[in-house]
Amino acid sequence: MATDADAEFSALVQHQSRFVFKVAYAVLLNSHDAEDAVQETFLKLYRHAGWKEAENERAYLARVAWRVAIDHKRRSSSSAAAAEDPQLLDAFASSHAGPHEAISEANQQATVHALIDSLPEDLRVPLVLSAFEELNSREIGQILSIPEGTVRTRLQRARQILRQKLTSTKETHYV
Repeated sequence: MATDADAEFSALVQHQSRFVFKVAYAVLLNSHDAEDAVQETFLKLYRHAGWKEAENERAYLARVAWRVAIDHKRRSSSSAAAAEDPQLLDAFASSHAGPHEAISEANQQATVHALIDSLPEDLRVPLVLSAFEELNSREIGQILSIPEGTVRTRLQRARQILRQKLTSTKETHYV
């Protein structure tokens, strides 16, 4: 017989598993490892019901998922091979465009995701939390245990690098 606590936890998993996956994927760059990290994250949360007292549930979940993913990455011997995962996050859903537009958009999305994946972890994680999860600098700083100003600097640097890489990618495709 399911208790209220079990139902509450099930609701948490149902509503936040995609978010936790994105956080883990930002660190691990491998969907299989990220799925393992998601399961481990929710297992930890189930065993230690600290999430119930969290002031900001998403920030708390992101912090736990980020730590689990970092630990998983340290334990994993395949972290070097994780940089080329064929599955991309479906954060940019395709609009109802024709086949040519859909292919073009998918190629652009794949390029952007590959460029994001190529960023150093200290720049990639804050960018993913900001752009995809719409967390603010204060929340990201709490998750990563870094000052808010450092978050803003890393976001600015990540965007600058992405802009440069996108410009050079476009130039090589159209030259």
